[in-house]
Amino acid sequence: MPQEKKSALIIGGGRGMGAAIARQLHSHGWNLTLVSPSESCEVLAGELTGSQAIRGSAGEAADLERAVAAAQEKFARLDGVLLHTAGPPKGDLLELSDQDWQTGHQLVVLSFVRLARLAVPLLAKQGGAFVTIGAYGAAEPSLVFPISSATRAQVSALTRLYADRFGKDGVRFNTIHPGFINSLEFKGNPAAESALGRIGTVEEIAATAAFLFSDGAGYVTGQNLLVDGGQTHGV
Repeated sequence: MPQEKKSALIIGGGRGMGAAIARQLHSHGWNLTLVSPSESCEVLAGELTGSQAIRGSAGEAADLERAVAAAQEKFARLDGVLLHTAGPPKGDLLELSDQDWQTGHQLVVLSFVRLARLAVPLLAKQGGAFVTIGAYGAAEPSLVFPISSATRAQVSALTRLYADRFGKDGVRFNTIHPGFINSLEFKGNPAAESALGRIGTVEEIAATAAFLFSDGAGYVTGQNLLVDGGQTHGV
């Protein structure tokens, strides 16, 4: 009997890193449920045969509930979850409003908590993996991205906590913290001072995510993996 295809839910799976990860998993035979606020997820789902698209935002609890339910209904299993959110508001520390901080918290931190609450019982049935896309500021905070740095650091802690809590249930939690990636347009080369001296590619992030979802990473959990070309300098 042929092995049943694995199924992944990709939040933020319409463009950039999320789309690249979707393409990578699809090439490995995964069924996909792609979620984004715009039609980009629908366009990509049309390209990746057998995939489905759900419009929704990571910051909205009801949208996450619909997405998890749709993945389970269509594919009857959930083996992997990718959480990739947009960046929270930027600005000077003293100028950022309460609403800015609340927006960042809901988008980055609460999305993790809510999605994990919904997905863990399903992932546990398959021995699945939950992968989050963070940012290098979690390890080396940047005044250019203060809310992102603070909230991504919280996700680093959550990754460790959830890995410890649900490891015995067979669910692995890991977070990728990218540096400057070509999913965005930059003036000049902001990664010039990194060890590799260049901007990374979405394909490199996708390959890392695919590994974390694979059986080859079966003993990897609770990790916050910097994929930043040596942008950060901590030991």
